[in-house]
Amino acid sequence: MTASDANAGTITAVRGSVIDACFPQRIPPLFHLLETGDGAKAVIEVVAHLDANTCRGIALTSTQGLARGHPVADTGRSLSIPVGERVLGRLFNVFGEAIDRLEPVTGGEWRSIHAPPVPLTRRSTTSEIFATGIKAIDVLAPLERGGKSGLFGGAGVGKTVLIMELIHNVIGHHRGVSVFCGIGERCREGEELYREIKTAGVLDKTVLVFGQMNDPPGTRFRVGHSALTMAEYFRDDLHQDVLLLIDNIFRFIQAGSEVSGLMGQLPSRLGYQPTLGTELAGLEERICNTAGGAITSVQAVYVPADDFADPSAVHTFSHLSASIVLSRKRAAEGLYPAIDPLRSGSKMVNPQIAGERHYRTAQAIRKTLAGYEELKDIIAMLGIEELSQEDRRTVYRARRLERFLTQPCFVTEQFTGHRGRLVPLEDALSGCERILNDEFAAYPEQSLYMIGSIDEARKP
Repeated sequence: MTASDANAGTITAVRGSVIDACFPQRIPPLFHLLETGDGAKAVIEVVAHLDANTCRGIALTSTQGLARGHPVADTGRSLSIPVGERVLGRLFNVFGEAIDRLEPVTGGEWRSIHAPPVPLTRRSTTSEIFATGIKAIDVLAPLERGGKSGLFGGAGVGKTVLIMELIHNVIGHHRGVSVFCGIGERCREGEELYREIKTAGVLDKTVLVFGQMNDPPGTRFRVGHSALTMAEYFRDDLHQDVLLLIDNIFRFIQAGSEVSGLMGQLPSRLGYQPTLGTELAGLEERICNTAGGAITSVQAVYVPADDFADPSAVHTFSHLSASIVLSRKRAAEGLYPAIDPLRSGSKMVNPQIAGERHYRTAQAIRKTLAGYEELKDIIAMLGIEELSQEDRRTVYRARRLERFLTQPCFVTEQFTGHRGRLVPLEDALSGCERILNDEFAAYPEQSLYMIGSIDEARKP
């Protein structure tokens, strides 16, 4: 766009990251980018029209030094990022700029991050299980190929470790590509993840997109759309399966809340933005599978103060096909991964999809663990000797199942000293069935702790 073609305007108000600008010629359309400032330009995305000539935008960069009366120009385009196989093995920010200190990505195809979801007529209607090699997930809350799965938990219960373990287990055997999106997470975690993927030798099949914790709220609010646009290209144009990992979807909601507050919108319940449901659906509905390829998404979801009635958790639950809930109590007991078997679930655990055997085994595990949960108060008050013979057997089975569903992680080998295990679904089901049939009643509980397949318990 030449200087003569440029649609020029003037800043009329600056409130933190929110900028109001007046354009006497023509008002820029929604989602267009505006540029202002000298040297390091400030980039603003139009999000609302206030009147015939005034628009309101959210800054995607620092607004330091901006003031009323500063000139601003409409770039004539929306936020775009590079797509194609050239992005594999690289780290990007929300603008599609490489941040891995290698050569910049220029030329080629760039796509707008704003796109409608795939129409229902193009979506695939078949359901199949996406194996991860993690016993507790594959048996009790299996993921769906082309579905959305959430890892729910408060601070410090192992969401990021589990995401990194999924990356380790799945990318090496995954036929397609993987896209990792870090929304509002620590830059230390991003650097560790980059080294982990590089060491695993799968960086050439992975793209990483980051909007860090210290970035403006506008950047954190849009980085998920940037990563999703790259994933959609691999699915729709190259017909590949994509594994999309998002850490953390709560930070996306939080950034939307900050943006909403800066925009002056009235907050809804617990201070969240009134548009929470719409904004989350705008991101989640683009994640789906088609006849040509699928985007399988695993999303970490921080639960504020471990309150699962929080609107951010409630709205996220409604989009998911599998919910994996991490328990602080289990983490304190050393049962890792700290997955709560009674609160986690998946729509894949039904006889039509998972099969009769898998369904019955999962139900039997839940029944046994639920029975143990009910007996815990009696055991605490009166001791296990006061229980009937049948109840004692239930307790022994449940405690062995709890320990068998633990698993050493590859990504924590240097901390725990336990070599990581990847367990096929068949071995996990077989082990659970044998414990339920009291085959290991004579074995000490500890022999089933932090092992892979059940046969390891027999080793001295």
